[in-house]
Amino acid sequence: MNRTPSPITDTAPAATASEQRLGHGLKQRHLSMIALGGVIGAGLFVGSGAGIAAAGPSIVLAYALSGVLVMLVMRMLGEMSAANPASGSFSVHADRSIGPWAGFAAGWTFWTLLCVGVAAEAIGAAGIMANWFPGTPSWMWVAVFMAVFCGTNLAAVKNFGEFEFWFAALKVGAISLFLILGVLAIFGVLPGTHAVGAANLTGAGGFLPKGANGLVVGLLASVFAYGGLETVTIAAAESENPVKSVGQAVRTAMWRIALFYVGSMLVIVTLIPWNDGSLTKHGPYVAVLDHIGVPGAGQLMNVVILVALLSAMNANIYGSSRMAYSLVARGQGPRLLGRLNGGVPRLAVLASSGFGFLAVLFSYWWPTTVFAWLLNIVGAAVLVVWAFIAVAQLRMRRRLEREAPEKLVVRMWAFPYLTWVALLGIGAVLVLMARQPDTRVQLYFTGGATVVLAAVGYARQLAAKRR
Repeated sequence: MNRTPSPITDTAPAATASEQRLGHGLKQRHLSMIALGGVIGAGLFVGSGAGIAAAGPSIVLAYALSGVLVMLVMRMLGEMSAANPASGSFSVHADRSIGPWAGFAAGWTFWTLLCVGVAAEAIGAAGIMANWFPGTPSWMWVAVFMAVFCGTNLAAVKNFGEFEFWFAALKVGAISLFLILGVLAIFGVLPGTHAVGAANLTGAGGFLPKGANGLVVGLLASVFAYGGLETVTIAAAESENPVKSVGQAVRTAMWRIALFYVGSMLVIVTLIPWNDGSLTKHGPYVAVLDHIGVPGAGQLMNVVILVALLSAMNANIYGSSRMAYSLVARGQGPRLLGRLNGGVPRLAVLASSGFGFLAVLFSYWWPTTVFAWLLNIVGAAVLVVWAFIAVAQLRMRRRLEREAPEKLVVRMWAFPYLTWVALLGIGAVLVLMARQPDTRVQLYFTGGATVVLAAVGYARQLAAKRR
């Protein structure tokens, strides 16, 4: 007869003893920098140009609104992860608070999202290298990057931590320098610049040049730029002090999002008219650096974008392997992937990397069919994950208050009101996706895949009860 897990003392059914054997080689400096650099993804550098073109200066408002939603989600996730650190993070929390079917659906949805992300990032990084070294095939660079980061993640977890520490340090340094130069240029302090005032924020059609519809498109673009922040709570389970690590990462989320995302957008649209063609042709960051006279701006930003892509690859292989391992530890995946070697789930790393590499091959063989289908499946996956986080936190918080209030080291603000605000915000974004032709297909694909996974998870849950 299966034991029913306590909602407070167990991470999930059959998971506790197994997950404790994972390595704990991540130091506080690793987690701090991973949390800091984790908000600076390739989506910020690569995808923000399209958002500016759609929303104009109101892209600042779009990033601020989506940033508030992300902060609420991270606070909820932080509360649960500090109370119960686990390598499966929100999948474990959904398992315990909603049911095994929810943990199954949330976990495998996120695993697929990260693996497809590995493929997209590998393709983007290979494209940059092929431009730097004409005549070299893109597939060669993909193979090199996949081999390097698969090897990194097969070794001790501290190797992953060191790679991410230096990647994050480079990204933080680059974006900080960009913000400093941008602010100096806005006030006309840099040589060759003059104070611009608010002319670009109010001119060329005003703050909302394309109306509410443009703001909606910009909002959707900004929401998905924040994807990947959840990985820090997965990594925290392998740190020296998981509770402290999660708490610090979540408490600093607000200023990190405000500074790096909202601050960047404000600098860009203040310095350059939103309809300037260079914003989409060269990218907003290159356009600003060229505008203020920074030599070699294009190549400089290509280096930063390459680092951001490689950092995301490394983090996604790590996150997907730990999520797969956690699912298997709870009896929700192939048992073979749950084997540990030196505190590392190496078969899970190989499986996650292999799926990512297979997705790369799909992009070459069937770019408009199979690979496009995969991209559509994960198009709204981050919103599905956020919804599971919010519902799980609603249920877990009441149990913690009743049974183990001392575990509430990190508390969700104004509970339960802001949790419900977050759920309504997630629902509003889903509705907006359904109204936009470009995102409607993604929503349907992701929704269909989530329903299938939830049904499979529920069938497994019923079968386990009968045994």
